[in-house]
Amino acid sequence: MARPLRVEYPGAFYHITSRGNERKDIFRDLMDRERFLSYLDSASERYGAGIHVYCLMSNHYHLLLETPRGNLSQIMHHINGAYTMYFNVRHRRSGHLFQGRFRAILVEADEYAKELSRYIHLNPIRAGIADRVDNYPWSSYRYYTKEKKAPDWLIVDFILGYFGSKLSDARESYSGFVNSLNGQQYESPLKKVVASTILGSLEFVDEIKERFVDSSRFDRDLPALRELSARMSIEKIKTEVEVALSSDGYPTRQLSIYLCHKYSCRKLKEIGSHFGISESGVTQASRRVASKISKDRRLRKKVKKIENKLKMSKV
Repeated sequence: MARPLRVEYPGAFYHITSRGNERKDIFRDLMDRERFLSYLDSASERYGAGIHVYCLMSNHYHLLLETPRGNLSQIMHHINGAYTMYFNVRHRRSGHLFQGRFRAILVEADEYAKELSRYIHLNPIRAGIADRVDNYPWSSYRYYTKEKKAPDWLIVDFILGYFGSKLSDARESYSGFVNSLNGQQYESPLKKVVASTILGSLEFVDEIKERFVDSSRFDRDLPALRELSARMSIEKIKTEVEVALSSDGYPTRQLSIYLCHKYSCRKLKEIGSHFGISESGVTQASRRVASKISKDRRLRKKVKKIENKLKMSKV
């Protein structure tokens, strides 16, 4: 398994998943689940972990985790390491409990925290082990929607804050938000993850790359690093756009700015300088084009073809 790219900094949010080795169960009974939750408690107390959402399945778990101290690896070493020691002793086994390294997706909280909390809380429904989200006892959902005090280590106010200033109204709104997709087919927000590492807006991905993804600090063979660090030629992008759209009457300049913002890995200042606009002009143009693409099916198909060609010809 390829080593993951870990981007750590104070205040970062992550969607964490960790699976049992060979997809075997990591929770066998009530005692196992309660012990695991106790390690979330101790991770909060000792290492400052901010646990916003959790869901324990049978052979894996999900967390929405914040790291005020920028110490993700330390937190996860404590949680998975302590639980593995407990599990092996109690169940008279040895060896690895978890399948490889935990998966950590860096998340733009304001953009995706709500959606990810719903995705995590609906996990038992998707797996077919519960018919209603409030019938599943091993997630944080009940602390979001019932007049029941959350444990000290669980932070519910952050996400509920998106649903209203009055707690009772926020709880009701959140319940409606989650249950609106109960039993429905919907696209996972994780499909929008960039380089198996980052979930966020174009601006957020650019910021993370510029601030934290320095190839000199990481193993250059990391697939995620190669993807994030690839520098595609702005001229190449412009050429592909002009070839694909010049005869269709679409604004090739605006689409070129959008695709350069998305794929060139260049700084906003560099893109703006090339097109003769400001940094904010680049982000505004990208937003306008993204909105147009979402509404124009024909343009969306054209852009998809251009994107596929760009991905096949990275330089």
